[in-house]
Amino acid sequence: MTTVSQSPTMSEGRDNGARNDVADFELARALEVASGVPDPEVPCVTVADLGILRSVTRDDAGLIVVRLTPTYSGCPAVIAIEMAVQSALLDADIEARIERVISPAWTTDWISEEGREKLRAYGIAPPVGSSGGRRAFFAEDVIACPRCGSAHTTKVSEFGSTACKAHYRCDDCAEPFDYFKCI
Repeated sequence: MTTVSQSPTMSEGRDNGARNDVADFELARALEVASGVPDPEVPCVTVADLGILRSVTRDDAGLIVVRLTPTYSGCPAVIAIEMAVQSALLDADIEARIERVISPAWTTDWISEEGREKLRAYGIAPPVGSSGGRRAFFAEDVIACPRCGSAHTTKVSEFGSTACKAHYRCDDCAEPFDYFKCI
């Protein structure tokens, strides 16, 4: 199986060490196309930025397989994301199968640094800390305002525009904002 990897948890592999330049080009192209698909709930970031695009591989029959991990199993956007990736690949004349991978579970640790900056620029505070902490999901860490950078913020609600975000208000600039919870 030939693999072009996206997530740092996946490794690149080659089919018995053989290299097929046409297949590798097609895999790289499929990765590029899939990587550019925006998240439907937070369109400033792509599925690659979020780390939910796990890999692009070929199965034993030679078909391209794109593996995606939902941010959480109950995420209402899972099917929309899978359909958007499939549609982008079809628009690029790439035949592929989409597979949902639920183990290991997605973590905010997989959001790229570029993705974190895109979230901040969009007005969403990126996750603070790592997912390994005991209080990671309901953290009481200082959440800086993504607009002015102030650390003087107040949690308004544990849940923001989506279940994976909390709603905050900046006490200095008075702007409301979402915080992408550390999961």
